[in-house]
Amino acid sequence: MADAGVSATPFTGRTAWTRSLQTPLRSFLQTETGGAAVLLAGAVAALIWANADVSSYERVWTTTLSVRVGGAGISQTLRDWIDTGLMAFFFFVIGLEARRELDLGELRERRRVTLPVVAGLAFNAGRGSGHGWGTAMSTDTAFALGLLALVGSGFPQRLRAYLLTVAVVDDVVALLVIAIAYSGSVSVMPLLVGLGLFGCILLIRAADFHFGPVYFLFGTAVWVAFFKAGVDPVVAGLMGGVIALAYPAQRGDLERASDLFRLFREQPTGDLARSARSALRSAVSPNERLQTLWHPWTSYVIVPVFALANAGVHLSGGFLGRAYSSPVTLGILVGYVLGKPVGILGSTWLATRLSRGRLRPPVGWASVAGGGTIAGIGFTVSLLIAPLAFHGVRLGEAKVGVLSAALAAALLTWLLSTATKRLPRKLRIRWLLGTPDLILDLAEPVDPERDHIRGPVDAPVTVLEYGDFECPYCGQAEAVVRELLRDFGDVAYVWRNLPLNDVHPNAQQTAEAAEAAAEQGAFWEMHDLLLDHQDALGFDDLVGYAEQLGLDVERFEEDLRTRAGARRVAEDVDSADLSGVSGTPTFFVNGLRHYGAYDIATLSGAVKAARAREAVRATA
Repeated sequence: MADAGVSATPFTGRTAWTRSLQTPLRSFLQTETGGAAVLLAGAVAALIWANADVSSYERVWTTTLSVRVGGAGISQTLRDWIDTGLMAFFFFVIGLEARRELDLGELRERRRVTLPVVAGLAFNAGRGSGHGWGTAMSTDTAFALGLLALVGSGFPQRLRAYLLTVAVVDDVVALLVIAIAYSGSVSVMPLLVGLGLFGCILLIRAADFHFGPVYFLFGTAVWVAFFKAGVDPVVAGLMGGVIALAYPAQRGDLERASDLFRLFREQPTGDLARSARSALRSAVSPNERLQTLWHPWTSYVIVPVFALANAGVHLSGGFLGRAYSSPVTLGILVGYVLGKPVGILGSTWLATRLSRGRLRPPVGWASVAGGGTIAGIGFTVSLLIAPLAFHGVRLGEAKVGVLSAALAAALLTWLLSTATKRLPRKLRIRWLLGTPDLILDLAEPVDPERDHIRGPVDAPVTVLEYGDFECPYCGQAEAVVRELLRDFGDVAYVWRNLPLNDVHPNAQQTAEAAEAAAEQGAFWEMHDLLLDHQDALGFDDLVGYAEQLGLDVERFEEDLRTRAGARRVAEDVDSADLSGVSGTPTFFVNGLRHYGAYDIATLSGAVKAARAREAVRATA
């Protein structure tokens, strides 16, 4: 184990106890942020291509492709196949994220649905182009989050979480607009067939059937039925995503997976390989499995290809002059650049006032305003709706409005972030962080009468770790924890036991040894020795550590043999289950789960943010 005085490099290891509970928001945001660069490249390439040879650009994307089976089939242009086919996968991922937020995220407390739903609605009315109002309502998640990281560095991380929730609601509402406002005459019989096929999917899911090709086959059939009914078939993608459950893995499922993998390791046969693979899959929720599979594809391939096919518009001085005096361009530009910030900030403020503070955003008002300005980046869904509402020159004007709004929104967000950084420190913290009513992830609060606490009991920040003394990653993290406690004198540190018995053979006995030492007032001394000597945790080793610490060795041995600490360890394990802990080490900072790296820089940032929130709360 590294010496406590050595700076640790970032690491995010987890002991391979496969209790993966939910897709971390950090991973989602990283995929969106990276995908924003590829999306931007696709849009720029489309503009270059369209202005270099507009006839070539249109000729490629208006090529007709047909899929026929016998006498039935579907014929569309290449652009339409992308807009209705590939983009169904994009909305499938949006549906997955919406379901994850409802099951495990900020929206699991149902009253919190109100704020993002209200904030996610936008209004735009043009003069002679009222049919195109839907073009200026949706926020592009990839672009907005990517550019927020670039131009809004002063805003807190929780703004990204709030904006993500608003954007998901935005996209869902926009898709409903597509289905209702921009669908032509609807054929009832194909629509009923599509709904019936979707009902079959629900029945298959209720039967706990997990064979992906069957779902894909039924999903494709629903897509075709909706297409034939005259309903935009991307709706099928959203419906499929919303029904994919997100839930914490059960310890029994994970232990079964570990047992089967151990059997396969001892006897690598085809049957055992299939059983182990099935157990591993069932230990992870369908929502997480599908997001892991499809989210990178939509971010890095599907949406950039969509931008390449739809963002191209031939620009000239005369055209731009007409566009910026057109009600279409100006309506979209004003709707996004002015309407979005006013709508999100105003509706959030109004909901907070009307609820008398029961509903509050998870960030300060400057951050909400920043979320409103960056939400003016529409792009993906706007370009999807624009061809449904406009044609010819009007369509080109709409695209200019969408692209111009994205540039203006990024500039406004940068200006707001820069101005906020110039505020006095206390005022800046309040306006950025606010006094949010956060949902705590730690199910069992820290109890000074019970928990092992190192540092001041009344500290404004408490860092809690669920750990395993035999876990090598806990050993690495211990160097960081010691450095953290040296750097911050007002931080309390709590250790709770989570022995991973199916992975580490000495974990349970070692945890009970620490509790036996605690009975003699030497928990932290034993804690430090155990993590310093992770390669020597046998019974004789534990007794030797007790002797080294000057404990009553006979009493210590008796406690170990009778497993006196087993009940206390079991209570810690139960609290870990209730808190949705997936492995070790897992950290909580003031009750909020810490995702991502646990190097000194990242954990220090989490501590500083928690300390700032407590300072704001104390003066509220």
